[in-house]
Amino acid sequence: MRKTRTRRRLSMTSLIDVIFLLLLFFMLTSTFSKFSEVELTAAARASSATGNSPPLFLQLGADDIRLNGEAVALEDLPGALDPETAEGARVLLVALRDGVTAQRLTDLLVAIRGLDNVTPTVMGAS
Repeated sequence: MRKTRTRRRLSMTSLIDVIFLLLLFFMLTSTFSKFSEVELTAAARASSATGNSPPLFLQLGADDIRLNGEAVALEDLPGALDPETAEGARVLLVALRDGVTAQRLTDLLVAIRGLDNVTPTVMGAS
């Protein structure tokens, strides 16, 4: 009876050792991707940057983007915002439509983060 218990303990110990070694192997060989940071501003700060200029309105859909009612591609958005912000700082109200993912919103914020005169304010889904 004692031999059976000893065998079970030995087999369990070696199984735990193998699992631990596999865990170490996968932790050490995996790569971690670098995440870029996207700065979000508070609505109170955004409202102070408006001045006398009316805000710009952007509708973000799952497949399309509309800036003040005009369809714009994501790659062309910084160029479309340049003439609008040439006179001074403007608030960009971003309305999310149904089906917009967090990745889509992040792509939009990354595309416009290099523009100095644009302060995005994200509104809820419409």
